[in-house]
Amino acid sequence: MTPAVGAPGAMLVVISGPSGVGKDAILEVLQGLPGHADHHYVVTCTTRARRPGEVDGQSYHFMAPEQFQALRAADGLLEANEVHGNWYGTPREQVAEALGAGRHAILKIDVQGADVVRSRVPDALLIFIAPPSIDALLERLTGRATETAEELALRQRNGAAEMARRKDYDYVVVNETGQLARTAEEIGKIIALEGARHAERRVQL
Repeated sequence: MTPAVGAPGAMLVVISGPSGVGKDAILEVLQGLPGHADHHYVVTCTTRARRPGEVDGQSYHFMAPEQFQALRAADGLLEANEVHGNWYGTPREQVAEALGAGRHAILKIDVQGADVVRSRVPDALLIFIAPPSIDALLERLTGRATETAEELALRQRNGAAEMARRKDYDYVVVNETGQLARTAEEIGKIIALEGARHAERRVQL
């Protein structure tokens, strides 16, 4: 596939963190902050089943496994990984279009996906969202009641492993309990700061 080059200053921003840390809620608040609504919030493709309240094309692009693998085989995904027994991937074309239009592309992906993005796009900005503690993370996972006991145990194990990888990121932001707005504002400041530092850089996919 022909390499895509972004407009000057447009950044590829990766937001990662363990399941249950609050990534979706943080990004929702971030979009409402001044100057951040114009960023492109990339919608991830997944083979996981849709949860109550989720909207196809907004929450995720929900796909059958064969549809996902066909897109992957055609190099239509910037990164793709199996997480918690389901496949997740970032649509390459969606990212390229955003960067080409001069908009920051914001990706919400897991630690494995962040590794792939960093290897393919060294100029990507990686931000890790951490819980205040593993115990707090387990409480949040249990409280949302969206997983079976087996799925909950898997996410807890994976969360501990993911926490150990936060040193690989450019920034680590702790999402303290009850401080959602503060967390979103801190991430917003990081994006604005890095954007100003690299106003002429052109990201290549």
